[in-house]
Amino acid sequence: MPGNAIARFDNVALLSVTSELPSRVTTSDDIESRLSDALSRLRLRSGLLRRVAGVLERRNWAEGESSDAATISAGRRALAEAGVDPSEVGLLVNTSVTRKHLEPSVAVRLHHGLGMPTSAVNFDVANACLGFMNGMSLAAGMIESGQIRYAIVVNGEDADDIQVNTINRLLRADIGREDFMSEFASLTLGSGAAAAVLGRADEHPEGHRLLGGVTRAATQFHELCVGSVDGMFTDAKALLKGGLELVVSAWKEAAPEWGWASVDRYITHQVSSAHTNAIVKAAKLDRSRVPVTYPRYGNVGPASIPITLVEESATLKRGDRVLLMGVGSGLNTAMMELSW
Repeated sequence: MPGNAIARFDNVALLSVTSELPSRVTTSDDIESRLSDALSRLRLRSGLLRRVAGVLERRNWAEGESSDAATISAGRRALAEAGVDPSEVGLLVNTSVTRKHLEPSVAVRLHHGLGMPTSAVNFDVANACLGFMNGMSLAAGMIESGQIRYAIVVNGEDADDIQVNTINRLLRADIGREDFMSEFASLTLGSGAAAAVLGRADEHPEGHRLLGGVTRAATQFHELCVGSVDGMFTDAKALLKGGLELVVSAWKEAAPEWGWASVDRYITHQVSSAHTNAIVKAAKLDRSRVPVTYPRYGNVGPASIPITLVEESATLKRGDRVLLMGVGSGLNTAMMELSW
């Protein structure tokens, strides 16, 4: 049955959002140089990543850096900016796609690293690139119900292993053109970390009100993008088509109640130029209100929305309407409104 899931929050505010970026820059030219033998054999022109995806470079963790350490650093800064002591936090949600192992959760390392109290509930939420937004929604529900006063939602992504494994595989002689393009999206991935602190709006009138939003599922497309540390395999054309249909259907149903056609800033999940252009066209968005970070950072998974929000925060004014928008493999879409 078609339809959106709707959530509204009356007393939740975003108190801070921070990001932490790796120091090592990997350009698309660097990656294509490593793939030069494969590109030549498959008769693919150089500049493919720039032309097709619009990704000029992305970040990777340098020696001595890690996604866990960066996530903890982002979390500490978010707590400090919010003026919240770790002892007051009742919930930590980790939303990372990349992880070193299946058990225990990534959240336990971050809980320990941030000095969270034993009373702070902690767990991972995995929903592809929508994880951060889902984590915010879960945290908001627990704050609204009175279970907790403060929550911290975190994310740390490490694209190194998947990119190395993908490049090595694409250099094999048995890889054809279709195989290459099915793994193309892996080459656009980047690394980074982010954190956000949420609390009660009545206790923090200076905060940014989290008003609510919608989600919608189209899980018939669950096989179009399947990934692990070994690689990410995507039917790009079908994924884009299915994603657009999902976003447009959710957008149209939400339009009468939410009126998102006139918000001040659209913070979208950063995938590629093709993805952004398609969303802008399909939803008839004002392109000047859709900032992009994918040319510099690539697709940083769930961290891309908070990273983009951090970069835009200096230009937002009190009372601006901000819409967070994303599509995650599977497929799912989410839209969440903030009153800045």
